[in-house]
Amino acid sequence: MFEHLRRPWKRIIAPIARGLVRLGVSANGVTISGAVGTTLVAIATGFTGWLLPGAIVLAILVAFDSLDGSVAALTGGGTQFGGFLDSTLDRIADWAVLTGVIIYLRRHELAWVADGSHQGPDIWAQVGMAAALFAIMTSFVTSYARARAEAEGFEAKNGIATRSDRLVIILAGMALTGAGLPLAVLSCFLVLLALLGIVTVWQRISHVAKDMSRNPQPANPNHE
Repeated sequence: MFEHLRRPWKRIIAPIARGLVRLGVSANGVTISGAVGTTLVAIATGFTGWLLPGAIVLAILVAFDSLDGSVAALTGGGTQFGGFLDSTLDRIADWAVLTGVIIYLRRHELAWVADGSHQGPDIWAQVGMAAALFAIMTSFVTSYARARAEAEGFEAKNGIATRSDRLVIILAGMALTGAGLPLAVLSCFLVLLALLGIVTVWQRISHVAKDMSRNPQPANPNHE
């Protein structure tokens, strides 16, 4: 949904990319710094419970996720390893953001139990954790479906929720809850994320199945 904003955003961050190039910062350095920063902030947000500040900082880091590509374009167009590194570390960052949310929800549940004034479990925390765990799976399968399709010579970039869409949903839920809205808001955003993940996986499988059916080939024994 937000992929069409990528090109104008790259024009906005172009001056920053040029500045990094002048400082001698490599595209891979930007990629690693962004992934490490996102991971640390996400986990710290889960433990501190500072959802709103955490969501803001993560949004800034996510917004500059394409900065490494801009730096690469200015320094020779990038390398195959750079693209591989970027995609690999993106998976770690995606895991970290959802893990941070799960840590927050678990701590909220423990505080709910320790309080002693509530009857029954913290349902919204449990719903949120279950949805977040499911969303981790659909996030990885979405990326794997694209990678495996490309390994077979096909393309699978389609789907209702790309990585940028998923991150916007997570961060919006975190920010709204951090701003004072009930925990149920965050949990509902996570349920939405899980549902959209299912749809996206199905869309990519369906798309590849149609493409492959037009020109069926025997399975490649080198692809497990």
